Amino acid sequence: MGWFAPLLQATPGDPVSGGTPRQVPGVCWSRCEATAMPKPTLRLWNADLAQALGGLEPDPRLWVGGRLLEGMQPHAHRYGGHQFGNWAHQLGDGRALTLGHVDADGGPIEVQLKGAGRTPYSRRGDGRAVLRSSLREYLCSEAMHHLGVPTSRALSLCSTGEEVRRDMFYDGRPAMEPGAIVARTAPSFVRFGSFQMLAADGDAEALRALMQYTVTTHEPKHHVNDDAGIVAWLTDVAERSARMVCGWMRHGFVHGVMNTDNMSIHGLTIDYGPFGWLEAHDPSWTPNTTDLPGRRYRYAAQPDVVGWNVARLLEAVAMVMDDHEPLHGVLDAYRQAYRNARQQAWIERLGLDAWKDSDEALVRDLQHVMHAAEVDHVPMLRQMAEGLTTAEGLRDAGRIYAAEPDLTAINAWLERWLERTGGAPNHASMLATVPAFTPRNWVLQLAIDDAERGDWTKAEALAARLTRPFEQLPEDERAWWSGPRPEWAMTRPGCSMLSCSS
Repeated sequence: MGWFAPLLQATPGDPVSGGTPRQVPGVCWSRCEATAMPKPTLRLWNADLAQALGGLEPDPRLWVGGRLLEGMQPHAHRYGGHQFGNWAHQLGDGRALTLGHVDADGGPIEVQLKGAGRTPYSRRGDGRAVLRSSLREYLCSEAMHHLGVPTSRALSLCSTGEEVRRDMFYDGRPAMEPGAIVARTAPSFVRFGSFQMLAADGDAEALRALMQYTVTTHEPKHHVNDDAGIVAWLTDVAERSARMVCGWMRHGFVHGVMNTDNMSIHGLTIDYGPFGWLEAHDPSWTPNTTDLPGRRYRYAAQPDVVGWNVARLLEAVAMVMDDHEPLHGVLDAYRQAYRNARQQAWIERLGLDAWKDSDEALVRDLQHVMHAAEVDHVPMLRQMAEGLTTAEGLRDAGRIYAAEPDLTAINAWLERWLERTGGAPNHASMLATVPAFTPRNWVLQLAIDDAERGDWTKAEALAARLTRPFEQLPEDERAWWSGPRPEWAMTRPGCSMLSCSS
């Protein structure tokens, strides 16, 4: 197995290696080295993924950047982005370091270390990552993979043996936390913001080079040699992005920081930070404290935000096109792809035979009922899949959080649903598409608490449990990760409240 760095061969790079944070116009990457870590220890290892990538070895020195193999060429990506709707200019990998690519069955896969130290894009940061955020990313990205949602994946998690100073909520109360590094993988970590940055530079040549690299290396069925080829490629990007965000909506996942620099050109979920999983159904809920004033990235807004982000990508690429008019069709394709994916998701989750126009009202009213009674979003659908068809059963299972829920309204909707399915919903379809397990924030926090004390038992158990999300396992009945949301999770930092440092 050989390592290689195709981005470095195909696109312009920074002539200076490493160094202090700086502006680097007109380039796609900068060479840099990982910061030496005092005591790297391998804590979690994804053996199946390692094997799929050619038999990577579980040497912690490799996965903190302290040992390089032939062909590895550490570098950080340069990109910009719209953050909370505002253009932020140069951002880049401030705490991520790509080691290179390896070949896999589906094509080249990039391996990147998150938390390996300062890069030219770290601005005022130290480039480190802490255990809590690293463990959340490892477990959630793997959970999303097994749920069937397009995502980056986690190869390893190493503790570093150092303490890192962090102000979790940017409120002037910093604390020392254990450091950690996640090795994560994707076809590439090129983002919408990668193209935006070069357009903002006014560098058409570099923009064309990045587009050419992307399709040649990762999407050889496409080309970007003319406007028609560019539009076809962008249409594919838009449709992939639509299917990705539908996966989020299907499973009650809220990303929390959907800036354009956090949008993968491959339609993958990347950059797991202040994410959360919907519990009591609330379309306005956002897990990110930074997002609270405007709730831009709230659960219900996610499909529209992805569409807005796609539009910003189109604006960037338009710089190298002769005719911009066909780009309107890319947005139409995004909207249609999302509609199709959403309808299919509800067909499966409600056990329907097909989609009818009247089903839109059925779905809308379900969401209203869940919101009014504060019903736990996915567990309600799972218990319907398992044959529970009364509001009283949901209440007794602890899946209704309202103090005085309208059980009559819930039962009336359940009767409508049974009538719609002729009393025989497709339970097999429902059980195969509505998970029995998703790693809620309070569950992750329990694993983090123990790991910070040196006990990785819960983290290891979660890593195993999330590989079978659609199965109800015998141990689930009394497992520490099961059951409704505990009261303490309503106010605990890391559960109810997260920030962009999470």
